[in-house]
Amino acid sequence: MSSVEPRTAASPPIRKRLPSLDSLRGIALIAMATYHFAWDLEMFGYLEPGTSTSGWLRIYARAIASSFLFLAGFSLVLAHYPQLNLKNFGRRLGVILAAALVITAATYIAVPDAFIFFGILHAIALGSIIGLLFLKVPPVLTLVVAAAMVALPTFYRSVIFDMPILWFVGLSETLPRSNDYVPILPWAGALLAGVAVARLMAAQNGYAWLARLPDGPAWLQWGGRHSLTVYIIHQPILIAVIYLASFVIPPPSPDLSGNYLKNCQPACEAGGSSVNFCLAYCGCTLGELQQQSLLEPLQSGAILPGDDQRLQSIAEVCSAAASDGS
Repeated sequence: MSSVEPRTAASPPIRKRLPSLDSLRGIALIAMATYHFAWDLEMFGYLEPGTSTSGWLRIYARAIASSFLFLAGFSLVLAHYPQLNLKNFGRRLGVILAAALVITAATYIAVPDAFIFFGILHAIALGSIIGLLFLKVPPVLTLVVAAAMVALPTFYRSVIFDMPILWFVGLSETLPRSNDYVPILPWAGALLAGVAVARLMAAQNGYAWLARLPDGPAWLQWGGRHSLTVYIIHQPILIAVIYLASFVIPPPSPDLSGNYLKNCQPACEAGGSSVNFCLAYCGCTLGELQQQSLLEPLQSGAILPGDDQRLQSIAEVCSAAASDGS
């Protein structure tokens, strides 16, 4: 008669999946989808340019990215501490890397001037490898390193990291253009924070407390368990919905004059000119652009200030007029 061998102290603990953690991940997915919905509305012209990348929406986006990376670090400990399951880790890493490459390829085809070369999936993949190095490091030290990662880009940047091959680091002086840029610094700090918190909870039997949290509805848990699938398919669905809706409720026509003045005034003042000069200069150039039917092609990028002699002539005339007026 066969018997079940007792589990030794060296054996890894057997943990069931935590529904509450899946629900938390599902909530993060909902938050991400709402932010991307705002981003898509801006792309289609329903919101003012820059709406999704400024103000409270900018903070919202950073909080969402941080939550995903924190949960990735937390889950890393659940799955691989105290004993690393290299096979499962390699399988999961391969799936994430494959999805990241699909995102890169798709966005390069769709928006080559702002494609996603190192987004949230890339950060989770590389961050998970970094997280492995901290699985058995004292949690307090891990938190110190996490804080240093978050702070470093604020205090140090260098042109050395402006090379495209080093953009993933996050210390470039000139930030690259991308629709989703999540470099290792500072974002891996959020993942390491998740590792540290999970380690501290493991030491204090905190998983039992987490298991007592409300599980959440089944659909939310499902989303959390299949977060990668939801991440990949949600944007095409949102874009398709807004695209179809645009035939029924077209976006408002852009306010070319307002957008021009909103950009011209700060740019002029940033160059060291006075407020009165910039008001006169921007008003003059706007009038000339409208009179010569150049405002729309300038706003759309069909003509560029440095390449079109008409624009240079307008700038010279309006600079002289503004100087005389001030």
